[in-house]
Amino acid sequence: MIISRTPLRMSFVGGGTDLPGFYREHGGAVLSTAIDKYVYVNVNKKFDSGIRIAYSKNEEVASVAEIEHRIVRAAMQHLDLSGGVEITTIADIPSRGTGLGSSSSFTVGLLHALNAYCGRYVSAAQLGRDSSRIEIEMCGEPIGKQDQYAAAFGGFNLIEFRPDESVVVSPVICDRATITAVQSNILMFYTGITRSASELLRQQAQEVAGSAEKRRTLLRMAELAHILRDELQRNNAGALGEILHENWMLKKSVSSGVSSGEIDAWYDAARGAGAIGGKILGAGAGGFLILYAPAEAHDAIHAALHMLRRIEVGFEPLGSRIIFYH
Repeated sequence: MIISRTPLRMSFVGGGTDLPGFYREHGGAVLSTAIDKYVYVNVNKKFDSGIRIAYSKNEEVASVAEIEHRIVRAAMQHLDLSGGVEITTIADIPSRGTGLGSSSSFTVGLLHALNAYCGRYVSAAQLGRDSSRIEIEMCGEPIGKQDQYAAAFGGFNLIEFRPDESVVVSPVICDRATITAVQSNILMFYTGITRSASELLRQQAQEVAGSAEKRRTLLRMAELAHILRDELQRNNAGALGEILHENWMLKKSVSSGVSSGEIDAWYDAARGAGAIGGKILGAGAGGFLILYAPAEAHDAIHAALHMLRRIEVGFEPLGSRIIFYH
């Protein structure tokens, strides 16, 4: 039996610049952190030669080709596994359409566990590459690469996407007190709205492809990722709020589907109660709302957003791990 534990992620600035239609021409950059919420994947040898998969539904099939779950089917094809295996998964918090990169965390965790099942060690870089290939090339998802690398590496990083398809993951080097200050000033709320990230990202890619102005906006968002990295490395934690706000305003201008009247009202209420900046995580339109505010404003913000569920969250320094191997 093998169990992998893979963190979800919180992306601060630069989201959207990791889409191939943009980074292949301009390069992209995202600043993000893994968080202490996880996807667990359990892989066990099956008594017979069949395949059993348990997620939001149960599958019992005789061959890989019969598997309905596209990522599981692609991962087993990628690793040339034929059967005799059981795969089950659970997550700490809602795992689809919430903007925490759960699909990629599952893919990374599944690949990690299946490789361990085969007796193979894989590096974080290989997990990032292979999971990106499975989701983007084999499954045809119109997504970027940031989530796979954030889940594989863990930690608080600037992730750069080069036109030659290489990816560079650079930890943010700053005082421990700076990271502690950032964590303590962040609030996260669950909106209760889930949505299809794929559809939103497909729409964004189409809109950006036809607009030089929107490409310039994404260039600024990639620039903000570097600016925020530099500010944090100067131990200026307070810069995060204003940069988050600028990035959110830019992101909304890129695609009309990113926000809604309801989300805008929540964001404005939070700003009125003392939040400096924030954003909807992931592709937008729902999921989790994060806000950056001094600790003394947290109670007022919580009261202003009493209709939303507040989630306590911390940062996770480690990426995907095999936590049980027997």
